[in-house]
Amino acid sequence: MDNIVVIGAGQAGSALCAKLRELGFGGALTLVGEEPVPPYQRPPLSKKYMLGDMALDRMFLRPEAFYADRDIALRLGTRADALDTVARRVTLSDGTTLAYDALALTTGAPAMRLPAAIGGALRGVHTMRTLDDADALARECTPGRHMLVIGGGYIGLEAAAVAAGRGLSVTLVEQAPRILARVAAPETADWFRALHAAHGVRIIEGTGVAQLTETEGRFNGAELTDGRRIDADFAVVGIGIRPATALAEAAGIAINNGIAVDELGRTSAPGIWAAGDCASFPHRGGRLRLESVPNAIEHSEATAAAMLGGTDPYVAKPWFWSDQYDVKLQIAGLNTGYDRVVVRDDAGARSHWYYGGDTLLSVDAMNNPRAYMVAKRMIEAGQSPAPARVTDPALTLKDLLAA
Repeated sequence: MDNIVVIGAGQAGSALCAKLRELGFGGALTLVGEEPVPPYQRPPLSKKYMLGDMALDRMFLRPEAFYADRDIALRLGTRADALDTVARRVTLSDGTTLAYDALALTTGAPAMRLPAAIGGALRGVHTMRTLDDADALARECTPGRHMLVIGGGYIGLEAAAVAAGRGLSVTLVEQAPRILARVAAPETADWFRALHAAHGVRIIEGTGVAQLTETEGRFNGAELTDGRRIDADFAVVGIGIRPATALAEAAGIAINNGIAVDELGRTSAPGIWAAGDCASFPHRGGRLRLESVPNAIEHSEATAAAMLGGTDPYVAKPWFWSDQYDVKLQIAGLNTGYDRVVVRDDAGARSHWYYGGDTLLSVDAMNNPRAYMVAKRMIEAGQSPAPARVTDPALTLKDLLAA
């Protein structure tokens, strides 16, 4: 194998290329990305970068010299428009084609937008996924203005926290009966609702957006499904992300909640792999797609090894985090299928422990890194402390780990 092309210059694509070189691949290696800048971190976009606490050059995952030193050709500001899996060629938006012996799709997952029919394309309606998004929002976020957040997941809550911290008035609207409905238990939702209320954020739950309104093409508010009207200066849409599968699908590659890969990262097309946010992989008898930085790195590195002949299957160890105000939420495991949540208090630092039957599935730890580390270790080892022990104030976290 002399020539590898990687489509998608985000966290996953950068990690995959770096790992290929680390493992000794000496052939031609090209990384193609739609954005005109080298791969960068996404989590700080809605936090330190937008607040002005992190300069652009610190956002880059690796300096450009890293790629040059390792002979990784960057084709930035260029989109992959077509993929010929028989001829093994990729056609780019600038009209050029790239031949490959092996190809990796690390196309990520762009932010979902509201339909244009209800105003999703108006000026002043933003998403938070790219550097351009963060730059546009930073220009909007001046003290005294009113921001409407649509969506009460972690993306929406993080945007609300940044804006409130900058002195803006913030209203958040969530269509589901409560915030964090898809990703966290009511106990965690209640905790974060109270946190945002303490910072002046108004949260409206169980109500959707019927129509965004405008003046001369510029957003000026929203009409809600319950008949209420919200006046605002600009809006942030945080309703989730969707795996970028169009290129693969058009090429006839199997799709199943993302680009379907096997335990080695191989797609249904010979010579093509996929990793990161765009890919779903086998997990405990089903399929799983994870949207997280750790998975983007770990899945890509495992896939790089497989591309060079490795046979170790990828085994996900899910963990996530969210920063809101002065709170760091750390999540270990996946809470899918939980039927019980118990709450632990460690000198005011909270953690919520999810159980399915007697099995510990995941933990949400708020400003409690010790609980997070202990729970993560136990989950990965298949250990499940009895819920009564978790809530026993006489037992330390070290006691739980030793049991």
